[in-house]
Amino acid sequence: MKPIRILAAALAAAIFAAAPAVLAAGYPDRTITIVVPFPAGGASDITGRQIAAKLGETIGQTVIIDNRAGANGSLGAGLVKQAKPDGYTLLVGSIGVYAINPALFKDLKYDPLKDFDLLSVAVRTPNVLVAHPGFPANSVAELIAYMKQNPDKVSFASSGTGSSDHLTAALFMQKTGVTGVHVPYKGGAPAITDLIGGHANVSFQNLGAIANHVKAGKLKALAVTAEKRTAVLPDVPTMAEAGVKGVDVYSWQAAAAPKGLPADVRAKLESQIIAGLKTADSTAKFNDIGFDVVANTGKEFESFLAAEIARWKSVIETGKIAAE
Repeated sequence: MKPIRILAAALAAAIFAAAPAVLAAGYPDRTITIVVPFPAGGASDITGRQIAAKLGETIGQTVIIDNRAGANGSLGAGLVKQAKPDGYTLLVGSIGVYAINPALFKDLKYDPLKDFDLLSVAVRTPNVLVAHPGFPANSVAELIAYMKQNPDKVSFASSGTGSSDHLTAALFMQKTGVTGVHVPYKGGAPAITDLIGGHANVSFQNLGAIANHVKAGKLKALAVTAEKRTAVLPDVPTMAEAGVKGVDVYSWQAAAAPKGLPADVRAKLESQIIAGLKTADSTAKFNDIGFDVVANTGKEFESFLAAEIARWKSVIETGKIAAE
């Protein structure tokens, strides 16, 4: 009897081990939900909807967006962490969700490196240092000189505490030794509106959000935080060209899933998301709003994210920045 029991146990173990693979073979057989942890209309939402549209075409199922805004994206990310790792709940969020929140929030309910299967960094865009046209500085060098002569006088508008534009300003001040006043807004749009209206002096804003305002003369661009000049604003120098090194900053959007996806489901999602991002229409759509398609692998995303977390943790700790 003992050999029979051993054989039965071995067969049961084999069946149990094979079950996830069998289940995954039919994936997907129902609607997939992409949680976007921000309101509709922003960069994460636009990215999530494009990924959803392309994924739906290639994977053969409906893909819907669920906007769950709150706490700089941490609310929605926390919900995804708790979801079943079966490939039916995904996350598309920003640099803030993945790389900034871990240092910004002391009681964060998720660890981006431990609680998610990272699928791909979808897109990225540099920030642009812009100023109101009437502001006296017309270059980065002039801005630094002005700020040294007027410490804690220049106002830096941002889309909120802990945002990419806020931390870029903090990094800029740390690298140059100048001090200014951070003025957080509830989103990039009101920050830009006040900047155009002359109620704020300068700001680091996403390229796509300010390019048309610069071209229309409503704002003046002093530098771009990219590694090289951008085709959208070819006459604007990089921060390094303007004399400030170490302020190469990109705001980015990425896709992930709850930790523990079956290997074949993870591979399928990763390959299909990457393929959808690299299509001509996706590239054109993102380029039109100032984003470059990255579409890297999950493994590349992991090493990139580790470096980003370390970088922004240093900026936050040095600047003694806390969530509001």
